[in-house]
Amino acid sequence: MEQKNWLEHARVQLALLAIVQLLAMSLWFSASAVARELAVAWNLGPVALSMLTISVQLGFVIGALTSSLLNLSDRVSPTRLMALAALVGALVNLLIPLGIGDVFGKTVAGYALVLLLRGLTGVMLAGVYPTGMKLVASWWVEGRGFAIGLLVGSLTIGSASPHLLRAITLNWPHIGSWSTVLVLASLLALIAAAISLLLVRPGPHLRQAPRIEWTYLLRVWSDTAVRRANLGYLGHMFELYAAWTWGPKLLVESYERAKFSPTSAALAGFAFVAAGSIACVAAGLAADRVGRTFTVIVCLATSGCCALVSGFLIDHPVLLTIVMILWGASVVADSAQLSAMVSELCDPARVGSALAVQTASGFLLTVLTIGLVPIVESQVGWGIALAILALGPIVGIVSLVRLRSMSESLKIAGGKQ
Repeated sequence: MEQKNWLEHARVQLALLAIVQLLAMSLWFSASAVARELAVAWNLGPVALSMLTISVQLGFVIGALTSSLLNLSDRVSPTRLMALAALVGALVNLLIPLGIGDVFGKTVAGYALVLLLRGLTGVMLAGVYPTGMKLVASWWVEGRGFAIGLLVGSLTIGSASPHLLRAITLNWPHIGSWSTVLVLASLLALIAAAISLLLVRPGPHLRQAPRIEWTYLLRVWSDTAVRRANLGYLGHMFELYAAWTWGPKLLVESYERAKFSPTSAALAGFAFVAAGSIACVAAGLAADRVGRTFTVIVCLATSGCCALVSGFLIDHPVLLTIVMILWGASVVADSAQLSAMVSELCDPARVGSALAVQTASGFLLTVLTIGLVPIVESQVGWGIALAILALGPIVGIVSLVRLRSMSESLKIAGGKQ
């Protein structure tokens, strides 16, 4: 019997895919992690700063829908697609510190170019994350919930990593500036591209992605069960990316007031976002044992409570840090479960279309809250600005409770609601 190559094992591939996601996703919040430095270097206000993340969100939506429309993951080798996306994303991100810098960044043309480059980065990330999910599914049938949870956990650490890079480089002589973080994030994404190209393999269960039925994109909202699951997802997304964007800034301001070091503030920001990595895996295991909707409702209730109180704790940095880590753990833990829920409830032939609607709607909604938080904060402070995000979990919980009362909910997690 022919012995398998060491790369042709599901656990090895899961580890490699997790590493690729972790490294490549460092691009997403690379600018947000140094927002305060960019505000000074480029004379940016709160709204202009928020656009640095909003442009990535919009790019991701455009990239995801374009990839689905062209069916790229079936036309191109998924490992090569992921490698190319990580490579181009890294190079585009690298143009900001190397090609724009402090002087050109202060001009209208320079800032517009930065937003374009950030948007293109988002487009490229749409070729990394969904493709990684497809490759994980090609290796894992049994235990897929755990595998997907681990991948989302890796994405979470990757999203947090720019804050860690900032903490590490903050006191480096002569190079502890905003540009260093963006350069290092790009280098991590280049490593991700190399791993994807050289080591990642598609599994034996690789299937063609369901084609998008564009006429179904509007009709999906007429399916009551799917609509309620999607409203749960929208409630989750209403909160998630705004929390990831502005939560670390709240910690920085709180630590400054207490005269804590900037390095400790950056590490706290990293811990806040990265806390979700373990929670994603735990939520996947809990969903299989106690029920998917129940697990999601607990996550939404926890994160919503944290959103309500966190901004009011700015003068209590230690207590704030504890609450923020709990918030970071709960705010993303339900993400994979909400996507799984929609795939279980919709017509099996239209899973691709249903997930495209969910992803596009969710990321478009993040644009609203990412832009809203700094505007409200500048007028009435952090307390109200972040408490507004609790509206998302409230809507999500109500929708999922109503979903649990429907007979269709028995399709979820093999009847484990």
